[in-house]
Amino acid sequence: MSAVAPQQEISAGVCARCGKSITHPGPDGECVRCLVSFGFLAEDDEVPRGSEGTNVRLGPLRYAHFEVEVNADGYPKILGSGAMAVTYCAQDTILNSTVALKVIGRKLAENETARARFLREARAAAKIHHPNVARVIHYGEQDGECFYAMELVEGETLEERVRRDGPMPVGVALEITLLVARALLAAEKCSVVHRDLKPSNIMIGAYESGRMLVRVIDYGVAKVLAPGTDSGVEQTQAEFIGTPAFASPEQFHAAGHQKIDGRSDIYSLGTVLWYLLTSRAPFPGGSIEEIRARQSDPLPLHQLKSAHVPMQVVALLKSMLAIDPAKRPQTARELLTKLHRCWLHFEPAARRRRKRLVLASVGLALTLALVLLANFAYQRSHSSSELDRSIAVLPFESLSSKEDDRFFAIGVQDEILTKLASLADLKVIARTSTESYETKPVDLRTVGRQLAVGRVLEGSVQRSADKVRVNVQLIDTRTNAHLWASSYDRKLDDVFAVQSEIAKTVAEQLQAKISPNEKKTIERAATADLNAFDLYTRAKTLLLSLSFNVNQQPKLRQAVELLNQAVGRDPAFYEAYYQLVYAHGAAYGVLGEHTPARLALTEAALQAATRLRPDAGETHLARAQYLYRCLRDYNGALAELELARRTLPNDPRIVELTGYILRRRGQQEEGVRNLERSIELDPRNPFTLQQLALSYQALRRYPEQAAVLDRALIIVPNDVATKASRALVDFNWKAETGSLHETIDSILAGDPGAISDAADAWFQCALAERDPAAAERALVALGDNPCWGDGPVLLGRSFGEGLLARMMKDEARAHAAFTKARLEQEKIVQARPDYGPPLCVLGLIDAALGRKEEALREGRRAIELSPVENDSIQGSQMLVYFAVIAAWVDEKDTALQYLAANGQSYGGQTVASYGALKLLPFWDALRGDPQFEEMVASLSTKN
Repeated sequence: MSAVAPQQEISAGVCARCGKSITHPGPDGECVRCLVSFGFLAEDDEVPRGSEGTNVRLGPLRYAHFEVEVNADGYPKILGSGAMAVTYCAQDTILNSTVALKVIGRKLAENETARARFLREARAAAKIHHPNVARVIHYGEQDGECFYAMELVEGETLEERVRRDGPMPVGVALEITLLVARALLAAEKCSVVHRDLKPSNIMIGAYESGRMLVRVIDYGVAKVLAPGTDSGVEQTQAEFIGTPAFASPEQFHAAGHQKIDGRSDIYSLGTVLWYLLTSRAPFPGGSIEEIRARQSDPLPLHQLKSAHVPMQVVALLKSMLAIDPAKRPQTARELLTKLHRCWLHFEPAARRRRKRLVLASVGLALTLALVLLANFAYQRSHSSSELDRSIAVLPFESLSSKEDDRFFAIGVQDEILTKLASLADLKVIARTSTESYETKPVDLRTVGRQLAVGRVLEGSVQRSADKVRVNVQLIDTRTNAHLWASSYDRKLDDVFAVQSEIAKTVAEQLQAKISPNEKKTIERAATADLNAFDLYTRAKTLLLSLSFNVNQQPKLRQAVELLNQAVGRDPAFYEAYYQLVYAHGAAYGVLGEHTPARLALTEAALQAATRLRPDAGETHLARAQYLYRCLRDYNGALAELELARRTLPNDPRIVELTGYILRRRGQQEEGVRNLERSIELDPRNPFTLQQLALSYQALRRYPEQAAVLDRALIIVPNDVATKASRALVDFNWKAETGSLHETIDSILAGDPGAISDAADAWFQCALAERDPAAAERALVALGDNPCWGDGPVLLGRSFGEGLLARMMKDEARAHAAFTKARLEQEKIVQARPDYGPPLCVLGLIDAALGRKEEALREGRRAIELSPVENDSIQGSQMLVYFAVIAAWVDEKDTALQYLAANGQSYGGQTVASYGALKLLPFWDALRGDPQFEEMVASLSTKN
């Protein structure tokens, strides 16, 4: 039983709570039914305990494994009560957690309509898993009573807050409305309409980790839409359902003619926002009829004017409170977008961002002016001979519409550029920086300034049957004057000789010195097989476009297949073998294919290249790439790079790779300087710019990171991955998701199909904003790609589903997802048992599954396999992910120790930046710990 009957009847009167006539009221005027069945005994009730006749003594209230808490006087703690039920504060004796327990007594439970409504409420709330909705975790029946347990929401209702403090500031009111709208979006996904959204059904708590706590409660009149229908639900009861002052117009049509859908909740949320801003509902009244009649009147905008509500918010309220549902935002997602844009105008951090943006714009204008002046000074200060011997070979135009001929023209341009780049007396800009000029530029002066060169070579290629015509012209970028031009009409198989002739002539025009070895290099043909040359050109073009994000494996596989076909046609095709070394090495060391098979393919390609040209600069460069990416032999790689530098004076790959090696050795500043030097030789290479941005991030030089990504976006303005990287700067730097959220929304609005290249960033944003619906959509967009990529630490989609469920405290779903992830990860670990990152991921999964000893053992083994002294990046990543493992298995001291050991190093920046520590659910287990909070605070912009 939930209660003990009173010892005796108590004196006469009318029940102060239910209003029914009774013979013996209690000391506060309650009837026995209200005291016992409903348990209306709040902490301030003064019912004496003793042997007096007025005493009502209650035993412990228990429902299944839930025991109602009592106050200091031994009476049950009441959280709230209504016409239908009472809600207690209770303890889940199995999970040892505090819950809110909602109970209807026997009398009401005997009423089938009331009983069905109560069960519907529980089911509706249980369908929605969202941090802004109080979740139902148990339903039961006992001794004729019905009850359900739900997440306990600490705090007060919006109604209580407004009654106490009056109208809220615009920014706060909009933030609350935004969070409630996210709850509506989650309900919309579950086809649930609340139908009684009002200030007293929305709880607000204190800020936690910089985020306001808001929960929607009481789905007592919620309705579940029929599956597969779009038309909403009809009110089947003759009486009005809801709270009149906050109800939508369609809710007053009780005869079954008006259908209710999510737009009704949008209207109600509009009235809630109005209430928060003015402390009154837009259409108050003493009866349903009065309120319904007033809704046809114009909105009382004078109330908003008196409350100094800005016009942007007034416009938003007009749309939400439209009488016709078709004129409101049609979905919660649409409402969210409008609310977010509106909120950004009034949220303090957003206002600071706009102010900084204005200042940054002024600064950028000044910077651009200084850059132009500096460039002018550079042009004037450098001798004409230096500029005269600097050249960019722009993409050659194909005079044929055939796709094959386009690649042929690319190959001709690339070979000429490569031959010129072998000359130490010239400065030659890399092909990756000239790619963006495929559309012939109108003003070559601009090209000269952008690339810091005094000469450009333009050309066109026309292939017809067995003949080819190549036209070239050498142009002075300072005057647009043509310095030399020529046409070459040859047989098709003579095109390789044409490439050599053009390179030698251009060198002569630039008055460059050519050594005997350089002459041999220029005259050497790459291959005699035109088909092999075409395959090679296609493969190289693919490899140059690699960005090494989670979606690049298909592109790399295609390039490898083309190169294999090329060497199959010409086994002496040296350049094709070099590109195979690069492709296989990148797959092994960058894209996570760390397998013996991939390593063997890399070694085989390197051996073939070495056999053909053992002393070539490209051979030394290929060996350096192999030593760096596959063996992590940094000293050996640096030695090979020194040898490569002797014959590849203009190759930016040498200083670029040097930069990567130095930052792995913990020499971050030296690594940055080498990457900056690489960009001088290859100024419009988006990938190198992105890598430089990562180095700036590692050093927490966020303004420089933002600037270099802005520079990359000028080159590739439509590159989705780069856009996401730029938006993540504010996330990591300032723990702000606004820019990232807007970027994701912009991509979805402009080209939804392109979101796959930024779906991992979308997932990260959704986790940080605790938005399960958005996280689910991001996981769908990812397909089979990892949900998380932090260098070699790749977290698969199943892991992402588990992480999301864990954040939502859905233990059953989390366990199922992590169990699936473990089966997948075990296979990866078995294929490469001595490689730290996959073992580290297995440790994370085991930690999530509660396999404490296995998780700690796997995490420690990953650290042993990837020591920081051997690789500062990967080693630090293992430290920080081990900190996550320790936190998840409740070893908080160990977690903090390893997180501190990661310190200011590069490793784990994706998961251990200020924004990540502040917002991501990886670290929820440590929140509130003073040492952790101090560590997080030390990384903020204020410090």
